[in-house]
Amino acid sequence: MAVMAGLMLSITLSSHRPTTAQQQSPLMGNPETVELRRRVKELEERLNKLEAEQPPRNAPVSFVKTALPGDATALPVTNPAPPAQEDDKSRSQDKGVLNFFREVEVSGFIDGYYSYNFNKPAGRVNVLRNFDTRSNQFALNLAEIVIEKKPDPLNSRLGFRLDLDYGPATDLVHSVEPGGKDVYKVIQQAYGSYLAPIGSGLQIDFGKFVTVHGAEVIETKDNWNYSRGLLFAWAIPYYHFGVRAKYALNSKVSVTGLVVNGWNNVEENNGGKTFGVTLGLTPTSKLSIVQNYMTGPEQPNDNRHYRHLSDTTVTYSFNKQWALMGNYDYGIDTLTAGGKAHWQGVAGYLRYSPTERLAFTPRYEWFDDHDGFSTGTPQRIKEFTMTGEYKLRPSLITRLEFRRDWSNQPFFPKSDPTVLARSQSTVLAGLIWTFSTREQ
Repeated sequence: MAVMAGLMLSITLSSHRPTTAQQQSPLMGNPETVELRRRVKELEERLNKLEAEQPPRNAPVSFVKTALPGDATALPVTNPAPPAQEDDKSRSQDKGVLNFFREVEVSGFIDGYYSYNFNKPAGRVNVLRNFDTRSNQFALNLAEIVIEKKPDPLNSRLGFRLDLDYGPATDLVHSVEPGGKDVYKVIQQAYGSYLAPIGSGLQIDFGKFVTVHGAEVIETKDNWNYSRGLLFAWAIPYYHFGVRAKYALNSKVSVTGLVVNGWNNVEENNGGKTFGVTLGLTPTSKLSIVQNYMTGPEQPNDNRHYRHLSDTTVTYSFNKQWALMGNYDYGIDTLTAGGKAHWQGVAGYLRYSPTERLAFTPRYEWFDDHDGFSTGTPQRIKEFTMTGEYKLRPSLITRLEFRRDWSNQPFFPKSDPTVLARSQSTVLAGLIWTFSTREQ
């Protein structure tokens, strides 16, 4: 409005300007004429200033209140466009976040159960068990979060894995750690990987990782039964700290070698090192054979006396419904105090899956702790387990299990703590919820 008013006034005044003849008249000296010209000049300068402040036609505008003498009319003001450099930076950050979740998988689970022991042990503990140790109560087994980036020759040859654990299971796993169980129990695995460009790819891992031995693992969801067998609990180690390297000779043969501090120790308990080798064979798509061997000094402050462990696992899948697995372990240790201790055991599994959601797995084991090195009592133990599994959803697994353990020695506590039985029977209901950033 101020601009229009200025224009009208300028036009009106201009129409009253004197002609050349008139300029030569005596009116040129008239004070009124001089004052009128001065006011016209001021208005022209003001109009030019306002026109200079107008935005280009194609520029984005927004209306703000601009204080003008005698007017409060909103004037259009140009919004400066954000610099292109900031847009590029924002896009680069978004791309980095997306690439991280493309390359890195975050997964985990929460695992709990209810167990009932028919012996009604006074301490409510299921002896010989890993990790369903609590009896006649609801209990948490383990909660775990895994962050993993696998090395990829087409993208990045560097990788890593970090497993963070919480629960009674990790307390048991780290119960004999020389560095103290509370120091390392939260971290089940923590290692970096490099895929060396050698042949088909030599993967080298350094850090803390779970053992290569056994037919079962710490995570319930990856086993056929809910409870862990005798061989898992008493014949093999849980974890190691050191270096391992794996190489696939072809699609049927792979070799793994490792050099570690020893059995279940991040911190060394002597000056020696433990060496291991794994041979993996897949003759057909249905048959898998894994042979492990490990040797090294394991006694505290003793580098001369060696422990040896041989572990064999064979798996055969008849079809999608039926699978069979067998496991054999033999171990011997030369003791610092003199003498030797040896143990051995065998386990057999049969899995029947009539549907993708439903499965049944019987398991039978025999374990000979000849010198009482593992269980504290020289004894021969057997166990039979029957597990039924039903998946409410792919990420929600339920298991119902009956198990009976028996020994050739009185070993299992009863309600009277002074009485030991030669057997124990338990029933268990377990629930496992899993999650992953990858589609399940």
